[in-house]
Amino acid sequence: MAASLENGPLSVDIRKQFPSFELRVQHEFPAGFTVIFGPSGAGKSTLLDCIAGLLRPDTGAIRLGSTIYFDELKRVSLPPRARRVGYVFQSLALFPHLTVEANVGFGLDKVDETERRQRIEEVLRAFRIEPLRKRKPAELSGGEKQRVALARSLVTRPGLLLLDEPLTGLDAGLRQAILEDLRAWNEAQRIPILYVTHNRDEVDAIGERLITIEKGRVGVSGTPRSVLDAPQTVALAQAAGFENLLDAHVVELRKADGVMRVLLAGGSELEVPLGVAQPGDRVKVAIRAGDILLANAEPHGLSARNILQGIVVSREERGALVALQVSAGAMYQVHVTPVAARSLQLSPGKQVWLVVKTYSCRLVTPR
Repeated sequence: MAASLENGPLSVDIRKQFPSFELRVQHEFPAGFTVIFGPSGAGKSTLLDCIAGLLRPDTGAIRLGSTIYFDELKRVSLPPRARRVGYVFQSLALFPHLTVEANVGFGLDKVDETERRQRIEEVLRAFRIEPLRKRKPAELSGGEKQRVALARSLVTRPGLLLLDEPLTGLDAGLRQAILEDLRAWNEAQRIPILYVTHNRDEVDAIGERLITIEKGRVGVSGTPRSVLDAPQTVALAQAAGFENLLDAHVVELRKADGVMRVLLAGGSELEVPLGVAQPGDRVKVAIRAGDILLANAEPHGLSARNILQGIVVSREERGALVALQVSAGAMYQVHVTPVAARSLQLSPGKQVWLVVKTYSCRLVTPR
């Protein structure tokens, strides 16, 4: 495939004011995937809408390479169709009365027939939907609809692709397969792709770069692992899948050991990695439910430093996992496999010991 004529980094420096919310983003997005991650209501979709031209910022500028999409001072605001931006929504918005082939080619009305046929064939092949060309959306599975929506957005050879939770509802295998095809497509195109998702598996599968947005502002950026495994705020910790957010205050720093001790609101203590907090500071300790081990007898001789005695309060079956609430000075959410729950005979009233590695505990600013 020929590369887009508009390839280049996306530069965004905008402000958009709403009655109870302000979006203020200044960031440059290079070619390749950038995941936009944050809690609901943070401004992720609003940012994409401003870039696509569906919303007009109050001030600032948006540029893709040398192409100006919006510049408030120069009084430039290209309409959405003129921006050559591919945009896939969670709802997909396929035309139900059109075939796959007609849906994919819908945006090529101004392209001559020979090139139109070539582009459609290329993108049908790239996303493995050639055999579906004569079907209508009602005859497609969820994964097939997602592929058609992506193909329709990319057949126009955009200089930029925006994806707003496009793979919601698909199982992990389908998500991985579609992302691999999209990655292969972009190896030839090398355009910026902004990908909004709440799904940690998708984030890990994309794995290039990530920025967080909270309350309309860009927070931190880096690799997905570096950002999401060490969340800096409560909202980000919740979005990143830390089920346990425990109130505590710092009681001791052990700088030589690289750790500190914190006292939880329920009276128990935890050893956590050394952070910027000082003795007496209030903090929250974030722990993923799947990072807590359980034992039905007090363990000895472990490298893990946090061993807490507790009682199972509740048990809930959730498909491939069992969700437990365990009272151990504080209330902990713990996830185990069904076979582990059966083996340990975990049920309400059962005495257990929680085992938590020091580096499974993350300090979060309680704001």
